[in-house]
Amino acid sequence: MVLCLRMVTRFGRITSRTANLWSTIRGECVQASSLSHHNYRSISTTLACYAERLYSDKHEWVLIEGNTGTVGISHYAQDALGDVVYAQLPEIGTDILKRDECGALESVKAASEIYSPISGKVIEKNAEVENTPAIINKACYGEGWLFKLELSNPEELKELMTETEYENFLKTDPH
Repeated sequence: MVLCLRMVTRFGRITSRTANLWSTIRGECVQASSLSHHNYRSISTTLACYAERLYSDKHEWVLIEGNTGTVGISHYAQDALGDVVYAQLPEIGTDILKRDECGALESVKAASEIYSPISGKVIEKNAEVENTPAIINKACYGEGWLFKLELSNPEELKELMTETEYENFLKTDPH
């Protein structure tokens, strides 16, 4: 069984061992045998657990909570698009594979497809973004998220970039 140490500070105490383990794994999952008998009231079972956004080379991000991934576009992408005036998001219930085109964004100067950074089933879409697409420009990491997926292949998360890796990608890749 794989357990995740996320949100320990909300419900229990953090020991120096927990803090060291947390910083070592950056929110990624650990084996239960490494936890011993400490007070871990908020440990949850999950296949994948990440404490930070992960990024694709297509400039989408995903934030994982349990078996759900919230997807949006990066600041770089929204800045490159300019003022977003139209958003077409995937329908709830749609099964999407990693790298599938699943929607579109249009701005006054460009149009761009949305590609899913992970595989899964769409469980929610941000109707507010469809009604007021400019939210993406104002809060691409907050209220401007696009859709949520129930993960079907958590192993794919290992292929995505951390924020630091993504920032380095932006500096070195001719996107």
